[in-house]
Amino acid sequence: MAHSNLSSPVSSPSASIVATIFYKSATPQHAHAHADSTSHSPRDALPPTTLHHLTDGAIPTENLSSYPLEPPTPGPSPLDHLYGSYISQSCLTDFLATLGKLMPGFQENSVQTRSLDAPAPGSKGCRVMEITFALPPSSFLTLDALRNDEVVSRFEREWNVEAVFQYNSVYRRHKRLAVFDMDSTLIAQEVIDEIARELGVEDQVSAITAAAMNGELDFEASLRKRCALLKGVPSTVWETLKPRITLNCRSGELVRALKRLGYKTVVLSGGFTPMTGWLAGSLGLDYFYANNLVVSEDGKTLTGELTGEIVHAEKKRQHVLDIAMKEGVLLDQVLVVGDGANDLPMMSVAGLGVAFNAKARVQMEAPARLNSQSLLDILYLLGISKEEQEVLLR
Repeated sequence: MAHSNLSSPVSSPSASIVATIFYKSATPQHAHAHADSTSHSPRDALPPTTLHHLTDGAIPTENLSSYPLEPPTPGPSPLDHLYGSYISQSCLTDFLATLGKLMPGFQENSVQTRSLDAPAPGSKGCRVMEITFALPPSSFLTLDALRNDEVVSRFEREWNVEAVFQYNSVYRRHKRLAVFDMDSTLIAQEVIDEIARELGVEDQVSAITAAAMNGELDFEASLRKRCALLKGVPSTVWETLKPRITLNCRSGELVRALKRLGYKTVVLSGGFTPMTGWLAGSLGLDYFYANNLVVSEDGKTLTGELTGEIVHAEKKRQHVLDIAMKEGVLLDQVLVVGDGANDLPMMSVAGLGVAFNAKARVQMEAPARLNSQSLLDILYLLGISKEEQEVLLR
């Protein structure tokens, strides 16, 4: 079953792109209020002179290794505190200018904008905006190049926003299959770390988990290494853990909204079947796949070994392909959301693969990234406005 190649040139007489821009309101770039936004009086006392700011390693030293070889490259000056903590008209103007730098012949009259959320109380603008624009016929710009260009990155840093680029096609708006990682995606925890806490080996296991999720270690080898540390854990540990497991912010509502739209929903986890099956049942997911830990012959403890197929990166990818084929869904109609390096292969075959609050390497390599406090923001990427989301969740 074919799917669109995300790295192919996107120029054609009717080619267009949708950029969904999020203002990162929870992570302001600036630590101090703008001078003009605070009241002043001629009688205000001047701050005392102090050397306190030199206590973090800036005091002169005779140790040559303490001196940088060259001064750090300054980042762009944040502009959102000058023009407003929302997507301002100045921000939009700069975005169009950024596109013009990347695409000679870019026509601003081809641009359409749409606010996806209502302005916050007291705000002059919105937090999420959809911008659709046509590509010049002579442009050979690819989606990958657009997503990763330094000019775009600089725009995002200056305005404290994230931009997600997609083809403007019917399949962007009408997907039918949603696939999620479990740990640190649908739920806030890493289950294997929670089990390790029961044994007092949390630090060892967490360090291996972090390296594996960032792609620094082979996933299967690291999984077996971590599982070996769990030998002797009571087999009832799953019941002990369930009260500790919390859904990531609004993940349950995201699943509910997608099911209202007729999606098939899936969780693919490098974790373990007892927890994944329980979560799938709780959320009403249609499919779940995970790893199986061996239980001792007397049924009382975990042996620290695995049995059956390992749900590693390539297995996750294959599950996506198989489920899409079984359900008769085009890969362009598949949404994949994850946070680890082992989620990248399944993201790569989906119409939309999103790295959600992901590890550093994953954000750089994923088709799209979203850093947000709410998984429900995924719906904006499908063109579903805040008002429409509220209808789905009634």
